[in-house]
Amino acid sequence: MAPTPTPSGQPDDAPESYVGLDADSAERRARGRGWTTVRSLPPGSVITMEYLEGRLNFEVDDGTVRRCWKG
Repeated sequence: MAPTPTPSGQPDDAPESYVGLDADSAERRARGRGWTTVRSLPPGSVITMEYLEGRLNFEVDDGTVRRCWKG
């Protein structure tokens, strides 16, 4: 019996490539590149620091991605 392949937990993608994009385009691009969870947050949001494999976070101000990070 062949081993079951283990899928990668997250795409090989550069978060900085999303900075400056409008939030809707950034989310479509991220989902198209394989991110399972995409989260948009306003600046200064209080969030937990738990790391979630496959999640991409956007800090969005005035409809534009200002910061982006994995987890």
